[in-house]
Amino acid sequence: MSMFSTGILVLTSPLHTLPLRIAPVLSSAAQVVERTLYVHLHPGLNLSSGGQPRPVFIPPVVDLSSLITRLYSNAADVCGHLDIRVLLTNVRSQAGSSSTGGSSGPFPTPQLLSQSPEVVLTDFPLQDPGQSLLVSQCLQKYAGHCYVCNPGLASVLLHPELQKLQKEEEMGQLEEEGQKDCEMKLEPMEIYSDVVVGGTFDRLHGAHKTLLNISCLLANRRFLIGVCDQELLKKKVLKELIEPYALRVQRLREFLLDVKPSLQYEIVPLSDPFGPSVVDTQLQCIIVSEETRKGGEAVNRKRLENGLPGLVLHEIQLLKDAHHTETEEEKISSSSLRSRLLGTLLRAPKDMPHLPAVPYVIGLTGMSGSGKSSIARRMEALGAACIDSDQLGHETYRPGARAYHRVVEEFGTDVLNEDKTINRRMLGRKVFGNKDRLKALTDIVWPEIALLVKDRIQEAGDQGKRVSVVDAAVLLEAGWTDIVHEVWVTVIPVEEAVLRITERDGLPKEDAERRLQSQWSNARQVEQANVVLCTLWEPEVTQRQVQKAWNLLQERILQRQEEAKSPS
Repeated sequence: MSMFSTGILVLTSPLHTLPLRIAPVLSSAAQVVERTLYVHLHPGLNLSSGGQPRPVFIPPVVDLSSLITRLYSNAADVCGHLDIRVLLTNVRSQAGSSSTGGSSGPFPTPQLLSQSPEVVLTDFPLQDPGQSLLVSQCLQKYAGHCYVCNPGLASVLLHPELQKLQKEEEMGQLEEEGQKDCEMKLEPMEIYSDVVVGGTFDRLHGAHKTLLNISCLLANRRFLIGVCDQELLKKKVLKELIEPYALRVQRLREFLLDVKPSLQYEIVPLSDPFGPSVVDTQLQCIIVSEETRKGGEAVNRKRLENGLPGLVLHEIQLLKDAHHTETEEEKISSSSLRSRLLGTLLRAPKDMPHLPAVPYVIGLTGMSGSGKSSIARRMEALGAACIDSDQLGHETYRPGARAYHRVVEEFGTDVLNEDKTINRRMLGRKVFGNKDRLKALTDIVWPEIALLVKDRIQEAGDQGKRVSVVDAAVLLEAGWTDIVHEVWVTVIPVEEAVLRITERDGLPKEDAERRLQSQWSNARQVEQANVVLCTLWEPEVTQRQVQKAWNLLQERILQRQEEAKSPS
């Protein structure tokens, strides 16, 4: 079956049967769509009547939110690679639709989505196989009436894939729990003019989308979204991997305009836990989870202090993450998604035609105490040749080395010991806190270390090593990225780095902090990283990261070799 980048799934099953059908329907759709799947709800839609059906308004009922929650939860389990978006343009109470509905219904003109669907799919139960062409054409016209689709819109009837499920339903094999899940409450939802939520919204996932979709269901005029920034990100796990604020806002806005373009959206940065929620006079409802309910209650206390009425707290359930590991949260969360990025390729390596293909060189860097050396040793155990640039730095200071004479000329003979070796502690005192003098030293030493590194890389290649790892704290500062194929960065929180340095080197806390302040920050290094690793957790977790990174690296090397063999 052909694969399409973007599709739209029209769900026609009655609301009370949908909960049990969602997982198999999504699983089937994932065999056809590989990137973005829009979901359009039209329970009871008949595509085989012979006439051309029109979209209608679906009233927002209480358990529609439960259905949406289940849909995103199932999607995370069975097709986590897909960007699922439940569309709500046609979900509106009849009272709210009277002014715009008329004969045109919820779509006076086709809605423009951020990504144009290439295929429309449906769970419509095809009773007569001879009607498949009629149903397909009807489905294509229906989708084209609602949304702007690709001119060559394809159609796929998923029902043959779902026949087994239907037989189980007909034979009464639904479990008791499943039957309870299928019981839908059709009471109208309480709707509010202005609704507010807050969050980080990093790497928009199913839990975020559930929150946003339900908020869009509850709001009929304005939706205010506070997005954590600056101070509120400091305590986040792997904060260096959080997407930039502008990118998070861009993805939020795109998602929301797809879901319900009729709402007025205001997206604002949050530098404190409250933001405008405690001063906005028009807000009526705040959406919370069981985790953030206390935060919602704190918002209401602040509003009362400001002479404003409290907000209705609408609580949604958390989504369980069926794929979480022992170091990850049980719920679907951005921190878990960030942890899964460790060891993976975050950005493609730059083309380095001036470097030999073998050995493939990894530049391993990170702040002091981040665990670079332990990772280098693990990679050495996997077969890499490891080059310790710090050790090579010691060689550049040896009497007779080119750097030795230039250092003595620049800084004087008082940096020498009685045996004429350079007293590195004395030299350090001369450059400490003086950027010009430090630059004078690094201008002498760094190029010499780079030459030694290149020699070691060549030796590794002569010895048949396919991978060489350059362990270098100053890799980025020294500009050595032109001698490596990829940059790998190890990160840990600064507080943890301080603890490690004080325990390892016996330094006072203040000295450890000064050392770290003189180095590039985690965030700055991650900006140039192809791969990021973190040694914050148990050694076994680090080992799994390194093994994953190594396996993926071998795949990239093999791919490069195959590309080099193939004719251009």
